[in-house]
Amino acid sequence: MKASIVLAAITAFTLKASADCFSTRLGYPCCSGNDVVYTDNDGKWGVENGNWCGIDDTPSAAACWSLSQGYPCCSSSNAEVWYTDASGKWGVENGDWCGIPTGSTGGSTGGSAGGNVTPGEQYTHNGNPFANKDFYINPYYVEEIEGAIAQMSDSSLIAKAEKMKTYSNAIWLDSIKNMQSWLETNLKGALSQQSASGKDILTVFVVYDLPGRDCHALASNGELLANDNDWARYKSEYIDVIEGHLKTYKSQPVVLIVEPDSLANMVTNLESTPACRDSEKYYMDGHAYLIKKFGVLPHVAMYLDIGHAFWLGWDDNREKAGKVYAKVISSGSPGKVRGFTDNVANYTPWEDPTLSRGPETEWNPCPDEKRYLQAIHKDFKAAGISSVYFVCDTSRNGKKVDRKHPGEWCNQTGVGVGARPQASPVSGMDYLDAFYWIKPLGESDGTSDESAVRFDGYCGHETAMKPAPEAGQWFQKHFEQGLKNANPPL
Repeated sequence: MKASIVLAAITAFTLKASADCFSTRLGYPCCSGNDVVYTDNDGKWGVENGNWCGIDDTPSAAACWSLSQGYPCCSSSNAEVWYTDASGKWGVENGDWCGIPTGSTGGSTGGSAGGNVTPGEQYTHNGNPFANKDFYINPYYVEEIEGAIAQMSDSSLIAKAEKMKTYSNAIWLDSIKNMQSWLETNLKGALSQQSASGKDILTVFVVYDLPGRDCHALASNGELLANDNDWARYKSEYIDVIEGHLKTYKSQPVVLIVEPDSLANMVTNLESTPACRDSEKYYMDGHAYLIKKFGVLPHVAMYLDIGHAFWLGWDDNREKAGKVYAKVISSGSPGKVRGFTDNVANYTPWEDPTLSRGPETEWNPCPDEKRYLQAIHKDFKAAGISSVYFVCDTSRNGKKVDRKHPGEWCNQTGVGVGARPQASPVSGMDYLDAFYWIKPLGESDGTSDESAVRFDGYCGHETAMKPAPEAGQWFQKHFEQGLKNANPPL
């Protein structure tokens, strides 16, 4: 508020002593209350004792207890509570945890949880990494869903979306910048929950930034090119930094989903796609490098991506895959790999009794993910791979989609949320570690804009929902359809 406006409105002005706030630099005291009379670019104004005064709605140092723990304070004391520990109540804003203001007294900053918690003794995975764990909730995805809810008017759909916020999904480290923003923040958040609850909190990250990434697709090409300079960056600015943070946060369980689509491309697309030939060295050396780095950390379990049933499901592809993956794992010695992940960002149902080996499936003997994992488990064991366990992405395979060919992968219509994240979900398949949501429902597979640099023809096909934004951007219509078609229902 400008001084001339105030003087014109109030003739009797007396400056009083007060705590410092924005209005003191303009010559006006701070209000003792919160009744807003006027708002301008400077802030909110009230009137006390016949005088204008500034209302400081920034939480006090005492109220903003989370600052001392390395997290910002939420913008409102009425923010939605997502987690409570000994320090106070936590909300989510801008994709990060924030402390909910408690008023003048503030919350305890001496509790066992919060950003200042120190990692404890070394954690070591023993058996299924998903078993007997609480799964960390991704705050960035929670915020995306809240933005989606703001666009909804259907109360039943809103209720389904609210449930989505309670389930865990993977955090994608899909660029150097995003890794720097999200890796340590979420490791710290998980450690805080673990320290407060006394339970093991599992965080799942997707490592996804190889040079020449997604060599057979355009929609999801990455920031690093298939050349020696970017290979050096991948090691020093990406993998080595991840390793450093993982070594620091050694007292909590972590799962890494490693470079989706990359090795499957090495199995099927080297001869047909020049970009895959150009990337081969970096894909193979990249896996060897990261396995050596991450595979020796006892609290980290890694799963290499094996595409899906309609990529490697055929007998000859599975046989070749066994050789490729055995070679890759051996190249990373002494690092260990727990197993493999399938159906990442795809739509193939877990079970589809309507399909069998025949013309409709191009004679694929594995027309669903269950039969695919059953077959490839035998093939990988025969190839000499000792640790063969699986995590199946069920984030978008609850309903058989409308695709006319099983190879369709982009923003498929008819999508439905699948089985909820769960350890050891299928009786009799002790090598299936988990169903888990790896690709977040609502994030686009690729743009349908044919003029875009990253347009992929699959995103223009008949059964690809349109109009669609760029890969990774929010796709409201696809998200809402996934809620409606959820199986089991939300």
